[in-house]
Amino acid sequence: MAEYLDIVDENGIPTGETVEREAAHAKGIRHRTVHLWLVRKKDGKLQVLLQRRAKHKESFPDRYDTSSAGHIPAGSDYRESAIRELFEELGVHAKAEDLVYCGTRRVVYDGEFCGKLFHDRQVSKVFYLWFDADESAFNIDPAEVDRVLWMNLDACIDGVRHNTFPHCIEMDELEILCSGLKVDFA
Repeated sequence: MAEYLDIVDENGIPTGETVEREAAHAKGIRHRTVHLWLVRKKDGKLQVLLQRRAKHKESFPDRYDTSSAGHIPAGSDYRESAIRELFEELGVHAKAEDLVYCGTRRVVYDGEFCGKLFHDRQVSKVFYLWFDADESAFNIDPAEVDRVLWMNLDACIDGVRHNTFPHCIEMDELEILCSGLKVDFA
């Protein structure tokens, strides 16, 4: 079954038209995504929850990623989609009003992905949610996620900067997260 997305302007506002997800990436049509980071304080340090994408995922298998993320289906909004993705991927219930907006990330990427030309145009809103639970407490969807891992935020930034662990996290997103958390971007 095809997944339809709203076509949006440069600010992420729907134009009233929709596009099938595959066509959006084939033709470079702007659409929306949402990224949600779970954060906690442990032993005086800020930590972020990373998910390791399932081994069979088409995009970035076995790589660590944002706590929860996804495309926004046509007719949905950012917060509603963030809450849905969080529950589907990690089994976490949250309220839209508990999400803290950090900023907007615009993605423009042209390249090859899985043997096909890929033109990505995203307007992604980045949020965080204070959430403290042991890794074993998450009810992960094995079709999406292999495991979760809490990592100190400074170690995550350093690891992404120096590519010391398998990930698909972008530095500019971590900078947006730090801005929302009101902490220095190391």
